[in-house]
Amino acid sequence: MNHYYESPLSSRYASDYMLRLFSPETRTLTWRKLWVSLAKAEMELGLPITREQVDELAAHVTDIDDECIRQREKEVRHDVMAHVYAFGKAAPSAAGIIHLGATSCYVTDNADLILYRDGLRYLRGELLKVIANLTDFAQQYKALPTLGYTHYQPAQLVTVGKRAALWLQDFLSDLDEIDFAISNIHFLGCRGTTGTEASFVELFEGDTEKIDQMNHLIASDFGFSSCFDVCGQTYPRKVDSRILNCLSSIAQSCHRMASDIRLLQHDRQIEEPFEKNQIGSSAMAYKRNPMRSERICSLARYLMADAMNAPMTASTQWLERTLDDSANRRISMPEGFLCADAILRLTQNVTDGLHVNEKVIEKTVREFMPFMATENLLMEAVKRGGDRQQLHEIIRKCSMEATAKMKNGETCDLLARLAAESAFGLSEGEMNELLEPSLYIGRCAEQVDALAAKIQPLLKGIDRSNAQISL
Repeated sequence: MNHYYESPLSSRYASDYMLRLFSPETRTLTWRKLWVSLAKAEMELGLPITREQVDELAAHVTDIDDECIRQREKEVRHDVMAHVYAFGKAAPSAAGIIHLGATSCYVTDNADLILYRDGLRYLRGELLKVIANLTDFAQQYKALPTLGYTHYQPAQLVTVGKRAALWLQDFLSDLDEIDFAISNIHFLGCRGTTGTEASFVELFEGDTEKIDQMNHLIASDFGFSSCFDVCGQTYPRKVDSRILNCLSSIAQSCHRMASDIRLLQHDRQIEEPFEKNQIGSSAMAYKRNPMRSERICSLARYLMADAMNAPMTASTQWLERTLDDSANRRISMPEGFLCADAILRLTQNVTDGLHVNEKVIEKTVREFMPFMATENLLMEAVKRGGDRQQLHEIIRKCSMEATAKMKNGETCDLLARLAAESAFGLSEGEMNELLEPSLYIGRCAEQVDALAAKIQPLLKGIDRSNAQISL
C-alpha cells in the first residue's frame, strides 16, 4: 500500500511512453544532452573547450546521482545549479565549462520544447488510430438507417455511419491543429540572461555570426530547423497556450463522441465494449453501464479546464522574465499531455469495439417511421389530386392523436388514421410501401464515402494496434 498521493493519470490511465517522456529521468538526460551539445558547439566555434572535455561529458550523461542532486538543491535552492554540480562531479575535467554562457532557461525551456514536440508527435499517432477505427466503422454502417435526433427528439433519418462521420470530421480538425502546433514549435537556443545573447557576444569577441552558428548547431542536434527570432529569457509562453488548446480540442471531440455513445446506449442502439466478466453495477447486476465513455467525458472535462492555465500564464509574463510560470507549468503541461494520452487510449478502445444492435435500431426506426414519412405521404397524396393545405392539417391532427395514444403505451396508428381520411386517397398498404427507411437517408452513404476517400491517404503506414485498457 502506497502511503503517498499518486496522480491517477500515472497510476491508472496514461501510457508507458508518456509517463517515461515526462519522467524526471528523461528531463535530466535531456538537460545533460543540451549541455553536451552546447559544449560541442562552443568547441567547434573556437572557444577554449577540448574534445576530451566534450567526450567526458557525453560519456557521463547517464551517470546520474539523484541523492547528490537532492542534497545540493537543498543547499543552493536552485534546481539547475544542483544538476550542474552533479554533472560536474560525474565529469570532473569538464566541470568548469558546463553551462558556459547559458542561463537556466537554456536547459529548462529547450528541454520542455523537445518533450512537448515529441509528446505531440506521439499523440498525433494515437489520434490517427482513432480516425482509422472510426473510418472503418463509418464505412461499415454508412447505409444503415437510424433515427436522427435534434434537441434529442426524434428527427429525420440519418445512418449510423453518417453519425460517425460527424465525429470523424471533428477529429480531422484536431489533426490539423496538432500538425500546426508541431510545425510552429521552434527552438529557444542559447540566448543568455534576457535574450540579448550578450554573454556570447563577449565569449565570441563580437563575432555574432558564430552565435547564430552555435544556435543552429544546437537546434539541429535536437531535430529543430529554426529558433525563435526574438525572445526574453524564456521562449514565448503563448506556445504553451497553443499546445494546451490543441489538447483541449482533442478532449472536446472525444467528449462529444462519448456523450453521443452514452445517449445511444440508453436504449441499446449502440454499446461500447463490455468485457466478459465486467461488472456494470455493484448493486444492479444486470446493468451494462457505458463506463469507458463516461471516463472519457470525465477526463476531457479536466483537460479542458487545465488548458486555461496556459493563457493565464502567457498573459501575465512580466517583461523579459518572471518565475511565476514555473510551478504552474510543472503541473499543467505534463498533466495535460498525460490526460490527452489517457483520453485517446480510451477512445481507441471504444471505437475499436463499438457494438451496433441493428434489430434495436430497426425497431426504433419502424416505431417513428410513419412520422418521418409524412412529407412524402403528403406529396404522393397531392399528386393524386389532394389539396396540400388540407392534407397538412389532416396530418397534424392525426399525428397529435397518434402521439397521445403512444403516450398511453399503445402502438402508433398514424397510418390507419390517415388511411381513414377520404381526402388522403391512400390505403394503409400503399402508405406502407412508402415507409422503406432507405428512401429517407438522402446522401448519407455518399457523404461517408467522400470523407473516407479524403482520410485514406492519412492512414497509410500507421500502426493500427489500439491501446488495451486494463482498468
